[in-house]
Amino acid sequence: MFDYLIRNALILDGSGSPAFPGDAAVSGGTISAVGQLGDVSSAQVIDAGGRYLTPGFIDIHRHGDAALFRPGYGRAELAQGLTTVLNGNCGLSLAPVAGPHREEALRYLSPIVGAMPEGRDFPALASYRAQAARVPLALNAGMLVGMGTLRACAVGFEDRPLTNGEYRRLHALLEQALADGALGVSLGLGYAPECFYSTEELIRALEPLRDSGKVITVHMRQEGDGVVDALEEMIEVAHMLRTPVEISHLKAIGKRNWGRAVPEMLRRIAAAREEGLDVTCDVYPYPAGSTQLIHVLPPEFQSGGTVALTAALKDPETRQKIRRRMETGTDFENITALVGFENVLATSLRLPEHAAFEGRSVADIAAAQGKDPYDALFDLLAAEECTVSMIDFIASEEDIEAILRAPFSGVISDATYPDGGLLHPRVYGTYPRLLEAYVRDRAVLPLEAAVYKITRRAADRFGLGKKGRVEVGADADLCLFDLERVR
Repeated sequence: MFDYLIRNALILDGSGSPAFPGDAAVSGGTISAVGQLGDVSSAQVIDAGGRYLTPGFIDIHRHGDAALFRPGYGRAELAQGLTTVLNGNCGLSLAPVAGPHREEALRYLSPIVGAMPEGRDFPALASYRAQAARVPLALNAGMLVGMGTLRACAVGFEDRPLTNGEYRRLHALLEQALADGALGVSLGLGYAPECFYSTEELIRALEPLRDSGKVITVHMRQEGDGVVDALEEMIEVAHMLRTPVEISHLKAIGKRNWGRAVPEMLRRIAAAREEGLDVTCDVYPYPAGSTQLIHVLPPEFQSGGTVALTAALKDPETRQKIRRRMETGTDFENITALVGFENVLATSLRLPEHAAFEGRSVADIAAAQGKDPYDALFDLLAAEECTVSMIDFIASEEDIEAILRAPFSGVISDATYPDGGLLHPRVYGTYPRLLEAYVRDRAVLPLEAAVYKITRRAADRFGLGKKGRVEVGADADLCLFDLERVR
């Protein structure tokens, strides 16, 4: 007798093949049979009524490192069909965090992953995983190790080359995290302290990964005017280290880059793959992103971490230097120059006097205060000690569609979990939006291709061989839905 029998389904097995009518039986959390099962006995029978039965969706790019320990975690994920998530992305993992730079690392992480959960400490990835295993989670959660966190813990946020001894310390931390069960390694080259690496230094920092087969996911150094060059840097990393590279949330920021940079990057990824490099990409199905508000600042001013940056933003001379760079700079991801202050919204504000500004653009905040937008931005960041999050409208829908159509692309949410404020809707709506907008309404992708990208493709990328498929022996992580009713 089976535990569950799902009858009369349209089965999309995750391979990208068209749907076929059939049944699926489950016992002990494993798929036991698939096909026209006829007269079999089961403790519980579910009539699918012609709905689609698919593998549970997999999000390989979330920032729920701390949120996983909050009451109710998993409800927003399950509601959109997710059964497996990977945290620790963009170089910003909450573990391992230890050593003399621990507090500064945690401050830097908080606008993305939230604060360290009360009463907990994760000096090693093994301790994080052990504590997470004791939480009654409603879904599966894995971790990547963030190279930004490792460098911050090893040497802090200084903008300088590492010494031989510091590289050895960094390599030891990386090797330990992999031994502790990290499913891959994430980079955040747009963030401190990883933005301080040259390409050669980055490759040296990643040396333990040479020929490892471990996936490197990367928030690239630039996603604006220099995004094509940033992609070339990561193709070089893939070539030198001979290990897979996943370009996270591929996009081109700013109208002058729309329709130009993304087609060129897709062409270059395809060419790299033709040459035998394992380079892929992913995208979130929204034209707006979300990250730290300090991401609009020139990266060199983030040396020393948020404490030093807060002090710098209070110094008139340094403010003028930052402003001049933001007014003219093209050698960094100059978001306000690319999209305007009106498209940068401040979120997760802590101070009561800023409550009225939650979710409003920097341009609106400046107008309400009677200030210049630069002064309003600098004052807000300084008062909030640089822990503000933002939602920024940066990308083109046409570019998103082009990336979705690429055969080597996946779909992610990039969901961030600050401790308060307004959440980006991708936290709870990414996968319904993919199915509703890009499959059903716009026909950008056929359903079987979309399901492949968010199930088997994601599982196979990180060696999760029993997930992402409807077949005998696979984990019974399953979704059942009527495409016409997805919202």
